[in-house]
Amino acid sequence: MRHLLSAADLDRDQAVHVLDTAAAMAATQAREIKKLPTLRGRTVVNLFFEDSTRTRISFETAAKRLSADVINFSAKGSSVSKGESLKDTALTLQAMGADAVVIRHQASGAPHRLAHAGWLGASVLNAGDGTHQHPTQALLDAFTLRRHLRASQAHPDGVGADLAGLHVVIVGDVLHSRVARSNVQLLHTLGARVTLVAPPTLVPIGAEQWPCAISYHLDEVLAQQPDAVMMLRVQRERMGGAEAGGATGFFPSPLEYTRSYGLDVHRLRALPQHGIVLHPGPMNRGLEISADAADSPQSVIVEQVANGVAVRMAVLYLLLAGEKETWA
Repeated sequence: MRHLLSAADLDRDQAVHVLDTAAAMAATQAREIKKLPTLRGRTVVNLFFEDSTRTRISFETAAKRLSADVINFSAKGSSVSKGESLKDTALTLQAMGADAVVIRHQASGAPHRLAHAGWLGASVLNAGDGTHQHPTQALLDAFTLRRHLRASQAHPDGVGADLAGLHVVIVGDVLHSRVARSNVQLLHTLGARVTLVAPPTLVPIGAEQWPCAISYHLDEVLAQQPDAVMMLRVQRERMGGAEAGGATGFFPSPLEYTRSYGLDVHRLRALPQHGIVLHPGPMNRGLEISADAADSPQSVIVEQVANGVAVRMAVLYLLLAGEKETWA
């Protein structure tokens, strides 16, 4: 496989191989000298049409740790803001000799178009497209789950393990979340049982066809003592220009949303002792998650950021320099 566009691109063995490779990459980041020569002479372009801090910096760090040359290309202030098409941008990157293009775009399907239109010879990695997919976020979430819930004394990183038998609950703004869609697919592929919890207005049409259960009652699901709870950001910017503190049209008020779907200390106590809390970030503290829950010992939110670098190192390595037959 030349590209990574969706969590659906990976079968169980491929996903486990990526996670095992990420574990090896993470081990190198504990050394004093973190840089590897693996992608020396390769060029990775971060092509971001949407604002991002966490994902862009993570991909940039990953590429640089593998000794690749990195070009950061932002739509704002570039020729794109002057009306240049995606095709012309791709032809420019091709002329620059890009080996991999990491793209974030507000339009669902843009990475697929870039990868398959014949404009570009580089590998394409989807860093988030509209409300569609964010595969490396799902991989880093799976990596985090495996390290905490599948680690053993023999394999402290859970090497070789999938997530079979685990129950993962994903809570919040599923409608606008590419993270939720990618996680449902990948966690199912890895054997986990997934439950989505959201207000009816924030559940996408057709979600009942996804490989997961759906509930509108968070407390009832938490009573099942799931192994992990992933809180999703309420994406007000995709809710028709709702004001920061006001009603959105998707729920009556922020206070009402928090009362029904927010994770606080009281709900945190419903988790089993080994249970963990995830969040793809950035967080709306006090809305979908309280400060106490976000900063609790069961929270692995900061660790997710570090794990993202290792996972993106693994993906870049496997696409550009690794045993490509395992991705065929």
